[in-house]
Amino acid sequence: MSGMPTPRAARLVVLFVIAAGSARFPVSGQAPRTTFDRTTSELRDTVDLFTTDRASLFRRYTVSFSPTRHDRLRVFYSGWQTRLHAIAFDRLSHEGRIDYLLLDNLLRHDLEVLGREDKLQGEMLRVVPVSQVIMGLEESRRRMENSDPKATARTLATMARSLDSMSKVLLTPRDSTRASGEPRPSRILAYRTASHLTELRGTLEQWYRYYAGYDPDFTWWSADPYRKADSALKQYTKTLRERVVGYREGEDEPIVGDPIGADAIKGDLNFEMISYTLEELIAIAEEEFAWCEREAKRAARDMGFGDDWRAALEKVKTLYVEPGKQPGLVRDLANEAIEFVESRHLLTVPPLAKEIWRMEMMSPAAQKTNPFFLGGEVIQVSYPTDGMAEEEKLMSLRGNNIHFARATVHHELIPGHHLQGFMMARYNPHRQVFATPFWTEGWSLYWEMLLWDLGFPKTPENRVGMLFWRMHRAARIIFSLKFHLGTMTPTEAIDFLVTRVGHERANATAEVRRSFNGSYSPLYQVAYMIGGLEFRALHRELVESGKMTDREFHDAVLQGGNMPVAMVRARLTGERLERDKVPIWRFAPSRR
Repeated sequence: MSGMPTPRAARLVVLFVIAAGSARFPVSGQAPRTTFDRTTSELRDTVDLFTTDRASLFRRYTVSFSPTRHDRLRVFYSGWQTRLHAIAFDRLSHEGRIDYLLLDNLLRHDLEVLGREDKLQGEMLRVVPVSQVIMGLEESRRRMENSDPKATARTLATMARSLDSMSKVLLTPRDSTRASGEPRPSRILAYRTASHLTELRGTLEQWYRYYAGYDPDFTWWSADPYRKADSALKQYTKTLRERVVGYREGEDEPIVGDPIGADAIKGDLNFEMISYTLEELIAIAEEEFAWCEREAKRAARDMGFGDDWRAALEKVKTLYVEPGKQPGLVRDLANEAIEFVESRHLLTVPPLAKEIWRMEMMSPAAQKTNPFFLGGEVIQVSYPTDGMAEEEKLMSLRGNNIHFARATVHHELIPGHHLQGFMMARYNPHRQVFATPFWTEGWSLYWEMLLWDLGFPKTPENRVGMLFWRMHRAARIIFSLKFHLGTMTPTEAIDFLVTRVGHERANATAEVRRSFNGSYSPLYQVAYMIGGLEFRALHRELVESGKMTDREFHDAVLQGGNMPVAMVRARLTGERLERDKVPIWRFAPSRR
């Protein structure tokens, strides 16, 4: 221990390193010429407290769609609204007003989502009424109430008989109706219910293990009824998936999804501070598509294919590296992008951010839903493995070719997602609770646009690779909105990606599966290009006008934290904020 510095000495060393690092690597260069408020928000601790308390409730009330969970969260959100509205808004700094409006916006949306989930739960109850029994058992345990082993055994036995009966109804011919007179559930409702039942089965198992072996009376009475209830729950879920959803053992899960409808989409757009109608967003996507196709024809002519950009795209897909070479390609592309943005003073890249990013190879199973790269501090690289079928290998090679990769590595690492995460952890981290894909994915997509404008693509093949992804982002807006409006099926979305964008069919299938499997919010796929266009419009307003330099602008965005881009604009421009109004911004110029 004699070689260890004292706490005071260690602190002085840390402060010296920070000071030295700041001197050599200024965070944002000279002070920006705009007047946005750099003070720390007075509501930072308030937002942190809300985030911590909400996370505590999520850990306590773990069963999704549970009425008990919903009731408790309503009380929590409503209480926080009262608490927030008691704050003197006019006395807050600009940063404080931003946090006020962001938290108010989040609370309002969270309450709206609870109402939507109540409706979904009501629909599922018609398919599996025993779900509330399971929720009730778990809530009783969470309240640490004494159990009645004999009564509990009867409850489990009744549940098993009910589930067995419902399975038999589903096994009747397709044109039959339920014994209650209700029709067979739709494929979408069955898909949602089967997913929920899988979660409930885990909840029931957790509940049972809490008592089994520790309470002799409970185990004596409930061991057999639990086994039968668990088996019946598993069988009913299997029957729903096979007879209604269409799943077949040994095959990939069918792509079904759960469209949320026009009203819910509009509510989510309001939450994201997007002041465009669904029809306008689709029109924006079509305009971007048309621009991409014009540029693709130019690149095709430069490659000797005339106006046949699809032939040029097919050629680019054949330009992939040999097995074992993909990690080296990704490393070199990452370094190239870093050198490009640093040499042009586009933004600050802290040395530590360049040091700590890492690379892993994606498993074949993961590539079924993520056929391309995923990124952040760790970039996950898609590439064929020796165990894949020949057709799967070829599609993975073609979908992760040199020029496609050149357009996406910087999206995932620097200046994209890795740098975002690095800066969010260090500046205004309390705002991560307001995270939106329009900021997260929009930022990375914006860099694809900006690098294009700055001449990052050196060859026509590079341009084709970048344009493929631009088309893909436009397509995401179209197929995801139309799906959630109920006007496009997953199969039609796959065909759309193949015929309109030029995807390999397996990769298009994986993309659509990823979009609709429930792991992404309904507007997530829209957020890439729309968020990118928002940042691009803001760059034009503040940088191209001479009000800020590139470095000042980009550093300020990253230091401000994750929030709807309309609020980023309000922060950087010093827009006057009012208590009951979120910023309204029409950001998309027509390309026509």
